[in-house]
Amino acid sequence: MSLSIIYTRARRGIDAPLITVEVHLSNGLPGLSIVGMPETVVKESKDRVRSALINSQFEFPARRITINLAPADLPKDGSRFDLPIAIGILAASGQVPADHLEQFEFIGELALSGELRDVEAILPVAIACHHSNRQLLTSTNNAVEAARYEQCESYGAPSLLDICLHLHGTQLLNKAVAPPIIETSYPLDFADVKGQPFAKRALEITAAGGHNLLMYGSPGTGKTMLASRLPGIMPPLNSPQSIEVASIHSLCGHTYTPWTTPPFRHPHHSSSAVSLVGGGSQPKPGEISLAHNGILFLDEIPEFPRHVLEVLREPMESGEINISRASAQVCFPAAFTLIAALNPCPCGYFGSSSSKHHCRCSPDQIRRYRQKISGPLLDRIDLHVPVAHTTISDLQKLPNGESSNKIKQRVIKAREKQIMRQGNNNAQLTKIQLNTHCQLTKSDRIFLDNAVDALGLSARAYDRILKTARTIADLKNEDDINKKDISEAISFRNFDR
Repeated sequence: MSLSIIYTRARRGIDAPLITVEVHLSNGLPGLSIVGMPETVVKESKDRVRSALINSQFEFPARRITINLAPADLPKDGSRFDLPIAIGILAASGQVPADHLEQFEFIGELALSGELRDVEAILPVAIACHHSNRQLLTSTNNAVEAARYEQCESYGAPSLLDICLHLHGTQLLNKAVAPPIIETSYPLDFADVKGQPFAKRALEITAAGGHNLLMYGSPGTGKTMLASRLPGIMPPLNSPQSIEVASIHSLCGHTYTPWTTPPFRHPHHSSSAVSLVGGGSQPKPGEISLAHNGILFLDEIPEFPRHVLEVLREPMESGEINISRASAQVCFPAAFTLIAALNPCPCGYFGSSSSKHHCRCSPDQIRRYRQKISGPLLDRIDLHVPVAHTTISDLQKLPNGESSNKIKQRVIKAREKQIMRQGNNNAQLTKIQLNTHCQLTKSDRIFLDNAVDALGLSARAYDRILKTARTIADLKNEDDINKKDISEAISFRNFDR
């Protein structure tokens, strides 16, 4: 007797290897063995399954039971195999009908009492079930989460007995329904930020085009305050983007509840390379994948180890991270917007306009501090923005800033213009799209060429200036890029001069 289930190893959370649970009953010394490279949690399932069957008033076969998890060379981990193993034993022993089991996928952990418990990574399972045209039978909470992917038919049950009654047709389960999406406003508002017009303008361009941004300035100038308000002006996620984001978070064992709000990840500078980009013996997503379709904020970026920062270079270009291990090669999505913040020197007050603080760092200390960010990484950041010091008396005189809602409306219109024109945001423009949608007049091209030569910028920086200028024009609802747009884009490239 054999059954099949979906076992999720993330490959964009959609395509997942199919693992078959094969159950064989034979004469011999009674007992249950599991083969197929099971890890400790899977091996322990035989005790959970045996108790669950007996406590659910089923007969545990007094025969030799062999459970094979195929393919045999793929390591199996997690408690999700409990339910399919139990169903396989019941079907092989004739206690549940086996005629139509191929139309179902069974996922769930069993308690000793026979109750069903939740497992992680259920949304990718739902997507895979839809692709294989199968119905998902799982725990009640998992079924509700899976129902967020509307194309999947998911049915939740509190216990193994309820699953078996559904298979017998005596007491059918109701199809799970996802809870309604409640739109909530982002709690942090740009109206709280007084002053800093240059930084706020850069954040608006960042949100509209999906560009990477570096803010630098003395401690207390508002870099973290500005960055933490960026999600409030980002365009809301559409349904496919929300499913992608929620699937990645599901792989890490938690539910993504904001749904339409882009994720905002803020890892500490003590994070390792594996926690940042993903990995492990059984690869899981890292912070850059959890920030997919959203924002990755690295505060005090020079405090991150240099080798950790260098792993960001490839995913910043490709929008995905490929992780190779001896047992698996996986690809996680990682199309994130990088927001970085740093002080201008180790003490933080180099170039500060404050009369109360003076820089105590030597030129060598400042150079070593800034060299923690490599040139190739800095080259991939579109906007470099100084955040100036503002005195308390000036802050008290300044009016409240423009609200996030007003800025967001301009951002949404600019993003819609980009999607209508090229199908993606300006930060993701390919070389062909760049040549098509960022054409310049002869005089404007000469102006840009001369500026890039004078500043010693790279070809990559040249393209990123064009992309930024394209976003600036989109915010003005203009079809063509002009010299003023180019000049403003160049003004944001002053840290790498």
